Amino acid sequence: MDETKAVIEGLIFASETPLAIDKIVEIFQERNLSRQEITAHLHGLVNEYDARCGGFCLHEVAGGYQFRTRPELSAWIAKLKGTRPVALTTAALETLAIIAYRQPVVKAEVERLRGVDVSRPLRTLLERKLVRLVGRKDVPGKPMIYGTTRKFLEVFSLRDLSELPTMGELKDLTK
Repeated sequence: MDETKAVIEGLIFASETPLAIDKIVEIFQERNLSRQEITAHLHGLVNEYDARCGGFCLHEVAGGYQFRTRPELSAWIAKLKGTRPVALTTAALETLAIIAYRQPVVKAEVERLRGVDVSRPLRTLLERKLVRLVGRKDVPGKPMIYGTTRKFLEVFSLRDLSELPTMGELKDLTK
């Protein structure tokens, strides 16, 4: 493995959150590596980890790259951790889905779609940093506007919001 690829691998490993290509380019500024060269090294690393079929892989998620354990090993990881992942309630998941698909969205719109008060599930989503306040709508009362966060993308292994399933794909799942 060449030094550049090794450094990129080390940077991703040391990063607590998905590492963006722009950040890697910034770190390699003195070497004048282009975004395309960095991207080529990243794709090479992704392919190497995929070919190896080891316990973890390099995954593009939330606008960056991150090492993750392979999904098929989740039962083994759960045994190690001794706990189950903290689940969201149905109300929180429904609220999150509406925000993800309709963002930016105000609470009243989420409540209109769900047909119930969403104060508690919205508070849970804010506490877990899956949703954030993105501003205030310029109408009387200036209601808060909500959207999803990078952590939302990380948790659901999405590169960006365009990877959310379409409504047609969701309907096909319920057949």
